[in-house]
Amino acid sequence: MGTGRNTTIIRSNYLYDESARIYDHALDLWDGLSQELNYNVMYSKRGVMMLAHNVHDMQSFHRHIHANRLNGVDNQWLTPEEAKAYCPPLSISKNARYPVMGAALQKKGGVARHDSVAWGYARAAAALGVDIIQNCAVTGIKRAADGAVEGIETERGFIATPKVGVSAAGNSSVLMEMAGLRFPLESYPLQALVSEPVKPVFPCVVMSNTVHAYISQSDKGELVIGAGTDQYVSYSQHGALHIIEHTLASICEIFPLFKRMRMLRSWGGVVDVTPDRSPILGKTPVPGLYVNCGWGTGGFKATPGAGHLLAHTIAKDEPHKINAPFTLDRFRTGRLIDEAAAAAVAH
Repeated sequence: MGTGRNTTIIRSNYLYDESARIYDHALDLWDGLSQELNYNVMYSKRGVMMLAHNVHDMQSFHRHIHANRLNGVDNQWLTPEEAKAYCPPLSISKNARYPVMGAALQKKGGVARHDSVAWGYARAAAALGVDIIQNCAVTGIKRAADGAVEGIETERGFIATPKVGVSAAGNSSVLMEMAGLRFPLESYPLQALVSEPVKPVFPCVVMSNTVHAYISQSDKGELVIGAGTDQYVSYSQHGALHIIEHTLASICEIFPLFKRMRMLRSWGGVVDVTPDRSPILGKTPVPGLYVNCGWGTGGFKATPGAGHLLAHTIAKDEPHKINAPFTLDRFRTGRLIDEAAAAAVAH
């Protein structure tokens, strides 16, 4: 569910009612997650600021802000001067290639430490009796004569079970094909990189839809920079160099202070994207098979909420009211939840 290495951003300022409910549910759970897991996930409410560079951005963000307020989601508009005061490294020069014309700020947003989240959940699950089998690939999903799930085939043998939950990010469609299902998913490489560590200089998270870049500073002092997805479908974890070049050029334009910094390392992963850029979370046409997929570039922020809702759906064999709209069936009925504009990176 996105707890691998990622850019760790947490926010809930999505446009549509269904999205606001599911992401704000997750945001509420982040508040007490360290206490519940008895493990410090290093959740920091430092604020997420989304920059507007043109009139279209301003109109879109004002629409988001009003929609968020109707749903009780924290979001506010900042002038360029207010944005600069909140994030001093930001350049608000009117002569810039991407002039900052304002920003939308969600103060409750922030970051958490991705590996702490993974280890915290793993330790808490193990304490409850969950067996975590690492380096054991699933090779097949076995179905009975009536079509229901009987179990899964793995590299280490067969596991018999009447219920299977799939949460496999970029490889979700591959696993679904093992059960005879074709899902409306496309998998893309997604890249990120970090700089050499420096003293605290960047107080929040800043995102830019227009240039498809986002940046924050980790507790180790590294600038964590994320790019948009590559423009081709692939299961490769090696993205194209020009994506990173475009992202860094944009970052240097918006934050001239960082032009002389050196990049320390970069990496790539695979994300699964749905046609409407919203997740699929619930039951499948196969009895006993449940899925949590299609989060695109935003799975990490939803980790506690998605886990809770998937567990509820598996236990009750019916979706929670929060994830009920995020069914596979919406692609047949046309009741889509189009969040492409709120994703903040190129999909």
